[in-house]
Amino acid sequence: MLNRLIRLARHLVETRFATRLRFTPAVLDRLEAAVAAAEVAHQGELRIVIETDLDAWSILAGKSPRRRALEVFAGSRVWDTGDNNGVLIYVLFADRAVEIVADRGFNGLVTPAEWAAVCHVMETEFRQGRWEPGALAGVAAAAQLLARHFPGTGRQGNELPDRPVLL
Repeated sequence: MLNRLIRLARHLVETRFATRLRFTPAVLDRLEAAVAAAEVAHQGELRIVIETDLDAWSILAGKSPRRRALEVFAGSRVWDTGDNNGVLIYVLFADRAVEIVADRGFNGLVTPAEWAAVCHVMETEFRQGRWEPGALAGVAAAAQLLARHFPGTGRQGNELPDRPVLL
């Protein structure tokens, strides 16, 4: 119970204002450009969602960053791509957690350890206060995995918006 109370305090202290200071419109522009550029090399679809915090009831109920990432994956329709090759990079700032949810087209192709390595790169940068470089490193690392399994010869179409979403 103590861990949940500590986590609740972190979520109450983290503000959307602070998230918007970290991810200004200019930073979001650069991330959007990075996603668009990365998608030229593969036929996968990357989606970035950055959430500041969860509500108190979710914390007290024990909702994990992973469970929330799965909800966001479904709600933002990342699963609804033609080749089942959508990938969500989900950041929950209050927990300093990064989760990656990949559509079923990646089953048996990319190991959980490979996705975890992408998350680790981002989390390491975030712990150092390097928000933009961390997010850009995550896009680049995820794009390498997508290009390996869904190579492309130029942009084939764009099924998901490239611009990151702040929740």
